[in-house]
Amino acid sequence: MATDIRVSELKDPVDVAEYLFRRLYEVGVRGVHGVPGDYNLVALDYIPQHGLYWVGNCNELNAGYAADGYARVKGISAVVTTFGVGELSLLNAIAGGYSEYVPIVHIVGTPSTLSQKDGMLLHHTLGNGNFEVFADMSKNISCATAKLNDPHEAATLIDHAIREFEGERLRTPLDLDYPTNNEEKEDYVVDVVLKYLHAAKNPVILVDACAIRHRVLNEVHELVEKSGLPTYVAPMGKGAIDETLPNYGGVYAGNGSNAGVADRVESADLVLSIGAIKSDFNTAGFTYRVSQLKTIDFHSSIMRVRFSEYPGVRMQGVLKKVTAKMGKLSIQPGPSYDNIVPKKDQGVSTTEVITHDWLWPSVGQWLEPDDIVITETGTANFGIWETKFPKGVTALSQVLWGSIGWSVGACQGAALAAKESGSRRTVLFVGDGSFQLTAQEVSTMIRNDLKPIIFLICNNGYTIERYIHGMDANYNDIQEWRNKDLVDVFGATPQTAKTYQVRTKDEANALFKSKEFCAASVLQFVELYMPKEDAPKALQLTAKASAETNAKQ
Repeated sequence: MATDIRVSELKDPVDVAEYLFRRLYEVGVRGVHGVPGDYNLVALDYIPQHGLYWVGNCNELNAGYAADGYARVKGISAVVTTFGVGELSLLNAIAGGYSEYVPIVHIVGTPSTLSQKDGMLLHHTLGNGNFEVFADMSKNISCATAKLNDPHEAATLIDHAIREFEGERLRTPLDLDYPTNNEEKEDYVVDVVLKYLHAAKNPVILVDACAIRHRVLNEVHELVEKSGLPTYVAPMGKGAIDETLPNYGGVYAGNGSNAGVADRVESADLVLSIGAIKSDFNTAGFTYRVSQLKTIDFHSSIMRVRFSEYPGVRMQGVLKKVTAKMGKLSIQPGPSYDNIVPKKDQGVSTTEVITHDWLWPSVGQWLEPDDIVITETGTANFGIWETKFPKGVTALSQVLWGSIGWSVGACQGAALAAKESGSRRTVLFVGDGSFQLTAQEVSTMIRNDLKPIIFLICNNGYTIERYIHGMDANYNDIQEWRNKDLVDVFGATPQTAKTYQVRTKDEANALFKSKEFCAASVLQFVELYMPKEDAPKALQLTAKASAETNAKQ
């Protein structure tokens, strides 16, 4: 490669920003999140030229949360920040996406290569001439980093990093499919899986988050429907399975499970575990009681049958062939969700205060097919386990990273993705403590004419922290806000938003039955009041286990 590349030598020269944004459009991105800064402004000019549009967030952290939510719905997202001050504010959100396999493209506008070479004392730097320090911070929370400042390396990064470069490669679409397995190795693993599956008398399927992230839900659904095996989800896998199927059984999370669910999963003689992430909150404090001797693990880069491992064999191909070859299984079907989970009377009108035990099954009766449901770390994340979803519901939660405030930004991103894709409702459940971290994103929702339904759980502070430590400690309290007034403060009008206060079961039932409310034709903000110390039982059990883990020396 020549060190001096001239435009006349290129077949189809394009600017680096044009190339990047055209590639992003190609893989499905339409809205670009972020905050402007002087080092990224020129690049932002290219966004509308290539079929994209600028979202514009209130701060970088919120932009990252929004990009996370957008990617969980659309499959990938992009967020732009400026050097130093902007990119560092975003890193918490990037770490959350990285930990939960959410594909976010973080674009950082940097000082010019000439300024960096000369070691100029520029704003947004540490003042020591080191222009690499912030990118180095991102390395361990990114699957790949690319510094687009060296023409010798640029061709392998996005493809080039000089101002004008070869665009010929844009004519070849990007292939985002996973590589296929070695056929001989894959067939061997399939035969091993089928051997144990046909020998089993009461096998079950357990689906978790990596089945969603690694795009194998079509293969999973074919297996679930064709096999008829009793099927359960882990908390992070909520929404991965059609919960109207007769063989869907509910959420399994060790001690946090309904007793009937726990009994069925833990008594199985074979568990087909698909995409498991066995973190503390996802297992209710590491209380899984499923032996590896009874487990077949399906993962994105490895298969594990009991204690035998098969590296490099990806689950996509194995799932397809297992479904195609399994034939008839000699097993008894398990009980359905409606039979295994005790029914609770949700229809009685009452003036009693709203409780978690009442709310979450009621939400299941109110939700509609294809809704997008976002739940915040805390009571909502655990409460949603008790909600049976209609067909096609997408559930978003950040169980592993667990950054409070994530869900408000994620709601903005998810609602934007839903707006691009059709008319799906976006529903958020967030606690009042978490809301105070990222409340500004309601402003971004209004700015972009988004119409989510936001349920703000008003219970005077950080409930999950209360149950871990300090039930009555003042550090778990918050300043009480007039939350619904913020909708007006952020610029909404009566024609673009509506607000509500709900304090009793009777009032909640009336809202759930309102056709105007259910239509979600404008942004709707609901203050939903609950007792301070009330919490889902799964949260109480997990918090207790977390406290015990924290106390270990």
